[in-house]
Amino acid sequence: MPKPTDPQSPATRLVTGGRRAEWTGTADQPGAVVSPPVWRASTHLYPDTAALKSGPKTNEDGRFFYGRRGSPTQWALAEALTALEPGGHGTMLYPSGVAAITGALLSVLSPGDVLLMTDSAYDPSRNFADGFLRRFGIETRYYDPTIGAGVSALICERTRAILMESPGSLTFEVQDVPAICQAARAANPDIALLIDNTWATGHFMPALALGADMSIVACTKYIVGHSDVMLGSVTTTERFYPRLRQTAQALGTVVSPDDAWLALRGLRTLDVRLRQHQASALKIARWLYAQPQIARVLHPALPSCPGHEVWQRDFTGSSGLFSFVLNGGSDAARAALIDTLTLFGIGYSWGGFESLAIPVDPARCRSATSWPPAGEPNALVVRLHIGLEDPDDLIADLAKGLAAFTMTA
Repeated sequence: MPKPTDPQSPATRLVTGGRRAEWTGTADQPGAVVSPPVWRASTHLYPDTAALKSGPKTNEDGRFFYGRRGSPTQWALAEALTALEPGGHGTMLYPSGVAAITGALLSVLSPGDVLLMTDSAYDPSRNFADGFLRRFGIETRYYDPTIGAGVSALICERTRAILMESPGSLTFEVQDVPAICQAARAANPDIALLIDNTWATGHFMPALALGADMSIVACTKYIVGHSDVMLGSVTTTERFYPRLRQTAQALGTVVSPDDAWLALRGLRTLDVRLRQHQASALKIARWLYAQPQIARVLHPALPSCPGHEVWQRDFTGSSGLFSFVLNGGSDAARAALIDTLTLFGIGYSWGGFESLAIPVDPARCRSATSWPPAGEPNALVVRLHIGLEDPDDLIADLAKGLAAFTMTA
C-alpha cells in the first residue's frame, strides 16, 4: 500500500504502519499481499563482490546485509512501532522486555555513571541495576515515583540517565513524566530519559512527546497480546538512535522473524483489544472498590490512586493491569482467594487475552520509599490482569474468591 501522507489517528497508524509496498510484494507487483510475510534468513546474498564490500558501509533497516541485521519482517515491525510513538525516529527490537530495558541502559551508561531509577520499577530492572550495573561501576539511586520536579535535587554531576516507569509495576503510582524530564534537562541536558511504557504503550501514553528520550515496551504483553511470544522494543529519538542501534548490534541482539511476524499481527488489533481490557478492568476495579474485603484499589483511572490527576492529563486510556490491597487477612487467606478463582490463571506476565492473578509483595522491591503505607499494617496485595473474558463472569469469580478470603481470614 502507498505510504500515507496525511496525519492519521493512532488506531489507523496501527493498521498502516510497516506495510511498505516493497515488503509486501515484488518489483513487478508491489503491495501484493496485506501483511509482510515471514522472511527467514541467516545469510543474505550479494550479486557480486563489489556489492559485498559495500554492504558494511551502510547501517540502516531496509538494506540486506546479514541475518542479524534483520529482514523485511523485522523492519516492518520496527517501523510500525516507531509510528506508534509520536516523535520517534527509530525502533530496535529485543528478544524480551528485560533485554530491551538492559539494552537501552547499556547504550547510555558507562563505568562511574549514576543512574536514577524509580522506586516502583519492574523487579528485573532493579536486579539488573543492583547486580550487573554495580559490577561494572555504575551506581543506581532510587527515587520516590511521585517526586515530579523534585528529582532535580537528586541529580549530580555523574548522573547520566533516569529510568522512569509509569505507572509502577505493582503499586501503580503515576509519575509526572513532563516534570521529571523538564527538571532533568534543566539540570543537565545530556541526561538520557528512559521510560518503561509497557502498561499503556505508545497508544495510550505518548512518552516521547511528553519528554522522554526512549520508550521501552515489553511487546510480550499487549503488542503480541496472545501470551505466546517473548519480545521487547525501544523507540527513541534521532539523537539517541545511533547509540541504541550500535549497542544492540555489538551485543548481537536479534529477534526471530517468526516472533516479529506474530508481534506485527498482534499490533494490528491493539486498539480494539486495549479498549476492551480498559473497559473490563475499570468495571471490575470499581466493583472491587465497593467490597468490604478490599482496603484500596490501585488503578490509575480511579481517583484514589496516587497520580490519578497526572494520568488524566498525560494518558488517553488505561489497560487491564492493576492491584488491590486486602482489608486485613493473612497470607493463607490471600492464597485462598487466588486459589479459589477458576477464570484467572496463576502466573507471571500479562497482556494476553486471559485473566491472571498473583500475590505480590511491594516491600521487597522498595528502598527509597516504604511499603505498606502508614495505617495499613498488613497491606496484602493481589495483582490482576483482566483479560478478554466477560467482565461479569470475572466479577462472579472474584466474589467466590473474596468469600474464600473471608472464611480463611
